[in-house]
Amino acid sequence: MHIFAIANQKGGVGKTTTAVNLAAALAANGQRTLLVDLDPQGNATMGSGVDKRSLHSSVYQVLLQLATLEGARIASPSGHFDVLPANRDLAGAEVELVDLDRREMRLKEALAAHRADYDFVLIDCPPSLSMLTLNGLCAAHGVIIPMQCEYYALEGLSDLVNTIKKVHANLNRELKIIGLLRVMFDPRNTLSNQVSAQLEEHFGDKVFKTLVPRNVRLAEAPSYGIPGVLFDKAAKGAQAYLAFAVELIARVNTWKENP
Repeated sequence: MHIFAIANQKGGVGKTTTAVNLAAALAANGQRTLLVDLDPQGNATMGSGVDKRSLHSSVYQVLLQLATLEGARIASPSGHFDVLPANRDLAGAEVELVDLDRREMRLKEALAAHRADYDFVLIDCPPSLSMLTLNGLCAAHGVIIPMQCEYYALEGLSDLVNTIKKVHANLNRELKIIGLLRVMFDPRNTLSNQVSAQLEEHFGDKVFKTLVPRNVRLAEAPSYGIPGVLFDKAAKGAQAYLAFAVELIARVNTWKENP
């Protein structure tokens, strides 16, 4: 089971879009996939076709050990993957976790019992470095960083890299950067191309080859509760996420061959 946190401390960079569409694309490639929504806004939950307003239990109860992962997970009706959903209750977990034992390890411990159930677990992290994000980073083997190719994104990236280094040093020795995914990419934009080239120069093969373009159909899909890769398979954005899933699976298989 490969557990990847999808994280970026900058908001509005396509984390949730990436989490939902990658989960659906992995499932379309025959991978048993679980999507964990760690954001109190519950956007990944809704984008997967699960109604966050009618949940009996959610990731909130799992973190507080009031429910098991088995009891809280729901099959995405449209995406053929499982969702550990979130809603507004999760905002309260920040305060309630503070006084609990092993507070940053709650998600890791919940997932440990289900190693045989999934090939991939994707964790959609909130944009701030919170107790929720920390749970995601402590549970994960690696981080996938979606980012736009613009100047401010580079500044946010250095903060995130430092955070990952600290978590690696103090809490999770397995944690590493799996790769950077360039999203909302516009090849006609000179700055986008310059930043993209800088990323490739600085991070080398840590930059995924797949480029996800700006795409209206991807933006429309969540309002229908259907992942973009299924909403309109022919759209350029959908094609990009399907290609990204293939690239990620290939990268993981390379690790198996060269441990």
